[in-house]
Amino acid sequence: MIQLDQNILKECIREAIKEEFQLIIADLRKTTSTSEQQASQKLLTKKEMADELDISLVSLTDWMKQGRVPYMRLGKRIYFKKQEVINSMANFHHRKSR
Repeated sequence: MIQLDQNILKECIREAIKEEFQLIIADLRKTTSTSEQQASQKLLTKKEMADELDISLVSLTDWMKQGRVPYMRLGKRIYFKKQEVINSMANFHHRKSR
C-alpha cells in the first residue's frame, strides 16, 4: 500500500511539473513575440534605414521624395518604422509590376 501511495505521489508531481513547464513555455512565446513586435516598431534613422535596405543615403532620399518610403519628422530629424517601409516597398513593387 505504501508503494502505491509513492507511485500516486510521483505521478502527481510529474503532472504538476508538466503543467508548470507548459505555462512557462507559453509565457516565453508571448514574451518573444512581443519583443519581436517592439523591435519592428523601433524608429530607425536615415543611416540605419539605408543600411537595412542596403542602399545609399542618396537613394533613400530620392525614394522619400518619390513617396516610395514612408517616414516621419520629429523636430529636424527623420525617422522610419522598418515594418512600414517594408510593407510600402512590397506594395510599390506590386503596383509597378501590374
